[in-house]
Amino acid sequence: MSSTPLHTEFGSIASLRGALRERKLSARELAASALDAAQADTSLNAFLHIDPELTLAQADAADKLLAGGLAAPLAGIPIAHKDVFVTQGWRTTAASKILAGYVSPFDATVVSRLQQAGAVSIGKLNCDEFAMGSGNENSAFGPVRNPWDHSAVPGGSSGGSAAAVAAGLVMAATGTDTGGSVRQPAALCGVSGIKPTYGTVSRFGMIAYGSSLDQAGPIARHARDLLELLDPMSGFDARDSTSLETCDGVDNAPGRIRADFDAAVQAQDAAGAQALKGLRIGVPAEFFNGGLAADVAAAVEAALLTFESLGAVRVGISLPLTELSIPTYYVIAPAEASSNLSRYDGVRYGHRAAQYRDLAEMTSRSRTEGFGAEVMRRIMVGTYVLSHGYYDAYYLQAQRVRRMIANDFRQAFSQHCDVIMGPVTPGVAKHIGDNREDPTADWLADVYTLGVSLAGLPAMSIPCGFGGPARPLPVGLQIIGNYFNEGRLLAIADRFQQVTDWHQRKPGQQ
Repeated sequence: MSSTPLHTEFGSIASLRGALRERKLSARELAASALDAAQADTSLNAFLHIDPELTLAQADAADKLLAGGLAAPLAGIPIAHKDVFVTQGWRTTAASKILAGYVSPFDATVVSRLQQAGAVSIGKLNCDEFAMGSGNENSAFGPVRNPWDHSAVPGGSSGGSAAAVAAGLVMAATGTDTGGSVRQPAALCGVSGIKPTYGTVSRFGMIAYGSSLDQAGPIARHARDLLELLDPMSGFDARDSTSLETCDGVDNAPGRIRADFDAAVQAQDAAGAQALKGLRIGVPAEFFNGGLAADVAAAVEAALLTFESLGAVRVGISLPLTELSIPTYYVIAPAEASSNLSRYDGVRYGHRAAQYRDLAEMTSRSRTEGFGAEVMRRIMVGTYVLSHGYYDAYYLQAQRVRRMIANDFRQAFSQHCDVIMGPVTPGVAKHIGDNREDPTADWLADVYTLGVSLAGLPAMSIPCGFGGPARPLPVGLQIIGNYFNEGRLLAIADRFQQVTDWHQRKPGQQ
């Protein structure tokens, strides 16, 4: 069997869906070819667990629906899940030794909703351990490699998801974004990814890192494929206390995002060649400082000019607390991680040390053996800032700054612009191991994405060019919207992708 998946012959989920419904190929054929490719392409280290029997069973179920004319919207479409979503059958490890071999008795809501929509899972994807990282170098099972350059990182923490999509192993993949972990790997791998408004997608069954920040989002090659996953993924879930019942007065349910997307596209089509006429694009001065690489700045500037050619208007804005988003995030997120990861104690599930003298030593040894260096570093930081005498000075103060950062975004949207655009990362993908001597250096790469997560806003990354001192590597454009504007963001990105081809470039074909 060929190691090139059959689905790569189709440019979008919509075209592949049409072929499946016309019975030009079967879901089983698609799944088998994707499995073959995923098992053959071990150089990326993108997959952590593949179970052909489970995958083919889902494909056979999709074929039955297709044969009966009762196909769900994603019936037969091959996807894969980041290894922080619990799954029945497939192992769920969060890329950590402490959960090695763990199999959940239930599916995460994101997983079950996509399965109900007919999607066929090829397996579980590698990531930074417990989603803590910006380069996918923190996995207990080795780093994922960027399909454009195997010596470079794919970005993190959803690096396995972005790499699998960029390499054509799956049509789309799920990811999670706590401080930029969907947008950043999408940017560095030359694909598209979106983080929706916090609370619009259920966190039930998603292994927690920072509970007030974590949000699931899809990664795919282009905006319309993101819509195909994000719409059925979204919706209220009573099992998740952070899940929203309504979104600006509209029920949080599948169909909301698609309706907004369709309305925006209809308005764009009516405007003709100036499809985005009147759209005010806010460009923060703080995103274009001395820390931004010249090649990234040039690619983003070219993208902004394209948007202007479509009728949009550029507006200079200021987000003065941008640099403070780094210390704010790296107080709040580790504090929440310290609390969330306290459940891994060697008592109920997960790794347990082989030798210990008492309960306290069992817990200590189990955690020391099971957690990686970056996870332990963040647990220690989080425990410190939550401790007596430091809570007010650090954690409480960080929450105050968080509110101020959110207010800066609110003011920009209410007074100056409709969307905000800028870079996703300060530079292109670094080489694996570049920051080994300074483990906190990767934290600085999140400067353009953290504020969005702290504010709970929707944002996405789309390919907009290439940079790099030697071999060309992808550059991503970040598009930030106001609360619950996911459909409009996707429509804006789709219009850009109709007149550019950056999202169609593939590794080895640049």
